[in-house]
Amino acid sequence: MMRITLIAVGLLLAVLLPLAIPWLNFVFIMAVAQGFAALGVVLLLRAGMISIGHAVFLASGAYVTAFLLRQTGITDLGLILLVATLGSGLFGFLIGMFMVRYRAIFFAMLNMAVSMVVFALLAKLYHLTGGTDGVRVATPTVLGAVLDRTVFDSLLLYISLALLVAVGWLVHRYLSSPLGKALEAVHTNEVRLEYLGVSAWGVLLYAYTISAALAGLGGALAAIAVGHVVPELAYWTHSGQLVLIAVLGGIGGVVGPFIGALFFEIVRVVAAGYAAYTWNMIVGLALLGVIFFLPNGLYGLVQRLLKRGGGS
Repeated sequence: MMRITLIAVGLLLAVLLPLAIPWLNFVFIMAVAQGFAALGVVLLLRAGMISIGHAVFLASGAYVTAFLLRQTGITDLGLILLVATLGSGLFGFLIGMFMVRYRAIFFAMLNMAVSMVVFALLAKLYHLTGGTDGVRVATPTVLGAVLDRTVFDSLLLYISLALLVAVGWLVHRYLSSPLGKALEAVHTNEVRLEYLGVSAWGVLLYAYTISAALAGLGGALAAIAVGHVVPELAYWTHSGQLVLIAVLGGIGGVVGPFIGALFFEIVRVVAAGYAAYTWNMIVGLALLGVIFFLPNGLYGLVQRLLKRGGGS
């Protein structure tokens, strides 16, 4: 009950704070977008798999969004988010059929290799992708209505938070299901899982597809919020950032990646605003502090505080 109350308070603050501090609107949207992608990384981490290339699915969702608005005439926000999510999930399924055959460093490096190939294609196919200049993303319509950008940005935050609750609940149900529990079994004893008649390949492919769809949803939200997509979205350093956010927030629950993403975005924005030439160092120090002193991530800290509150 305490956990649900805390989540409700957090969502309420996310709705109200941008009314008093307008620049937080964009920060919160980007935190949700990055959180979805990091949540996809967390699913794989549950199975002991580290993907240093998962940003490729975030980029696929972003570019699908840009192409739908520019090439097809589809402008409805809900339809765009749905197609971008499903498209990235399909892409993840096709790539995952090959990827989930590998483990450890081979899995990590192969994912990075695929992301670098996609990055190179996005940068070189100028007539399709705009090359290094990227593609402009127009403002979508909402139920057929064309909204002022300021109004749209506020609505996008509310939609993002609603998606966080709905998708987060579905992922929580998935992780609580036998199929989700099998991810941990893959990590601890894959051979025993196979002896029980459960295909580790199938379990991982299912998780890989879901994780790609989550990243695609995050990419679509980020593309719409920023209004521009570039090949760097698929670069391996962005994938490393997603892994870092997942570890920062903690992999113990669905909320963790979003806490990590919010922490990362706020520290980055504040550091860039007050120390434009040293913001990378400030972000790095903040991240090191969390990693050294909070081994279970920020979500682990929240859990400890809740236990203390319950015990008192």
